[in-house]
Amino acid sequence: MGKNLTTRAEDYSKWYNELVIKADLAENSGVRGCMVIKPYGFAIWERMQAELDRMFKETGHQNAYFPLFIPKSYFSKEASHVDGFAKECAVVTHYRLKNDPDGNGIIVDPEAKLEEELIVRPTSETIIWDTYRKWIQSYRDLPLLINQWANVVRWELRTRLFLRTAEFLWQEGHTAHATKDEAIAEAEQMMNIYAEFVENFMAIPVIKGLKTESERFAGALETYCIEALMQDGKALQAGTSHFLGQNFAKAFDVKFANKEGKQDYVWATSWGVSTRLIGALIMTHSDDNGLVLPPNLAPDQVVIVPIYRDDEQFEATSNVANELMAELRSLGIRVKFDNRDTHKPGWKFNEYELKGVPVRIAIGPKDVENGTVEVARRDTLSKEMMNKSEAASAIKELLDEIQKNLFTKAIDFRKENTTEVSSYSEFKEVLESNGGFILAHWDGTPETEEQIKNETKATIRCIPIDADDASGSCMVTGKPSARKVIFAKAY
Repeated sequence: MGKNLTTRAEDYSKWYNELVIKADLAENSGVRGCMVIKPYGFAIWERMQAELDRMFKETGHQNAYFPLFIPKSYFSKEASHVDGFAKECAVVTHYRLKNDPDGNGIIVDPEAKLEEELIVRPTSETIIWDTYRKWIQSYRDLPLLINQWANVVRWELRTRLFLRTAEFLWQEGHTAHATKDEAIAEAEQMMNIYAEFVENFMAIPVIKGLKTESERFAGALETYCIEALMQDGKALQAGTSHFLGQNFAKAFDVKFANKEGKQDYVWATSWGVSTRLIGALIMTHSDDNGLVLPPNLAPDQVVIVPIYRDDEQFEATSNVANELMAELRSLGIRVKFDNRDTHKPGWKFNEYELKGVPVRIAIGPKDVENGTVEVARRDTLSKEMMNKSEAASAIKELLDEIQKNLFTKAIDFRKENTTEVSSYSEFKEVLESNGGFILAHWDGTPETEEQIKNETKATIRCIPIDADDASGSCMVTGKPSARKVIFAKAY
């Protein structure tokens, strides 16, 4: 199984597309702009899902499910929301097909037109807030903390596997609160949960920040985000959390009786991450040999490959492999023993390198004699011999080390590719030569932001939360600026 991947240096975009397909993560489908997520790709998503679901439930959230279809009239209730999504909505107009009397196969039955068109959800605020009106009467019903795991449709014309598809999988949280402060605290909490998940689980460092007004979610008063840097120097938004104020409560008339018995509108948040996180994972850690998975996330953390010439050797190496597998599993490690006789060991080594399995163990007849095993790590591609008796505990430590190493490597990369600039000419130069995150002063106006975007294709990724507030002057207009913001070209 030759990998023959295009290298990142040759063509990063091509490398990414080839890797997604060759590592068996996903493929294009018969529906333009939609993808088939293959079992290996879906196993990674399931690991993400399980971890996030646990974190949501530990913070008091519950899962529910709302309809895929949203009546068109719901969208017209919150003006900025419909503006934000109008251009990418898929619309259902009819509910029946019939045989064409002229013999042209199947046609849409013109008699079966819906009285009101239905929108395939691009996001669920409108249908959920219409539902919350029935669920919320008094302060005793608050806070309402709901999440749903679902698919959404945004009619994208230019698509890329995982990063941008017309249909994608995600979770969307929607919460209702009695006070503004509680809702803001919730939006911040969810941003922090996303950051903790992406850093500790996916080994991707992120910058927490606020979006500028023009980059905010449609209908939000504030959008909190986490931004990651990919190996090609482009940014990727890895998760967002929105403080929606009372906009949706007013649009859908969601009121509650407070402790004094007065009627008030509730305060809202929404937050989500999607399957584009798999794209972030691939582009942060992987190399020219294929995928590199952080152990916390890898469907298989360890794979064992036996090396043998005949049945007797196969049995001997398999016995050792099965013993080691049982030891590793007792330590909570996810192990696969690949004893297929349809492929040679070299082919298997290649495959697991391509699929990014963190640790590979080879056991041959010599190892059986010597009581050793050969252990290869995917992140550094280095190998070492270990005594079989000590291997299980050593591998557990090794997995922790690989997880830390991937995070450190990504942090170092981000440091090397973060530049502070003071002039617009310097900004353009860095953007062209290196890319990465660029810290610069901006005068806070949408006009200047738009000018920079039009002239350079770079956007303000976020106003960082943890940055030093050193004032200065805007690199474009020279007007005063309270702090530097982060610019980058982005996915």
